[in-house]
Amino acid sequence: MSGWFNAHFVSMVDGVAYGLLLFTLAVGLSLVFGMMDVLNLAHGTLYLAGAYTAYALSDGSWLGLLIALVVGLVVGLLGGGLLAAAVAPLQGRGHLDQAALTLGISLIAAEVMVMLFGAEVLPTAPPSALSGSVSVLGHTYPVYRLAFIGIATLLAALVYLAFERSSVGALVRATVADRDMVRTMGVDTRKVLFGVFGFGAALAAVGGVLGAPIIAPGPGIDERVLVLSLVVVVIGGLGSVRGALLGALLIGQVQTLGVALVPSYAPFLLFGAMLLVLALRPQGLFAPGRA
Repeated sequence: MSGWFNAHFVSMVDGVAYGLLLFTLAVGLSLVFGMMDVLNLAHGTLYLAGAYTAYALSDGSWLGLLIALVVGLVVGLLGGGLLAAAVAPLQGRGHLDQAALTLGISLIAAEVMVMLFGAEVLPTAPPSALSGSVSVLGHTYPVYRLAFIGIATLLAALVYLAFERSSVGALVRATVADRDMVRTMGVDTRKVLFGVFGFGAALAAVGGVLGAPIIAPGPGIDERVLVLSLVVVVIGGLGSVRGALLGALLIGQVQTLGVALVPSYAPFLLFGAMLLVLALRPQGLFAPGRA
């Protein structure tokens, strides 16, 4: 067993980094879908916008990364606000209309980004201070990916505390459970729902900035990360922060270990894992609507 662990150690650590990156994307999608009942197929485009922002503004310095993060945050908030405003008139008309609208927005935005940045994948370098490698249990591993694991773990903890342990999270859950009751308390529920949408969008864009050195921006990347995020949401359960984290880490391991162990079947393992979870627990690993 120790020999197997040693042989695949790097793949497993890669799976953790990959899974945490998927979490930053999927948790926003899960919360928006589970709490606002909005199917946002433009979510992957928000990651792509953040990744292109990192490519354009990161210059190998800490300042460049900080500027990219701030700009990515603003882009995510604005994008989330615009998407929330666009789908607001469609609430109550079903998910098909929401999916068609957000998919159309996604296709237009992706085409605009291709016009601006070209039709090639653009490798994005991390800050020069994090560009090297270190030895971890006798294996060489990129410093940036270790740093990303630490940052993403902190983000996951903050998101969990915000929705599970804070008064803001309690207000969001109350709004989802009974909007009329929350309105009688003088709370504008539209602002609450727009806030959840903006938060999820901002997290996806920030994830794009931080994840650009791992999944570089380019045509089709938005579709790729959207599909992976949807799989994570299905596995973890709608509206569940814990479910999104567990599902993302599971998919991260399935992807990286699958490529290492059975490369010919790796593309099928992702959906095999989803089908297995759906067969055993159709509502996902955690009950819908629980953060």
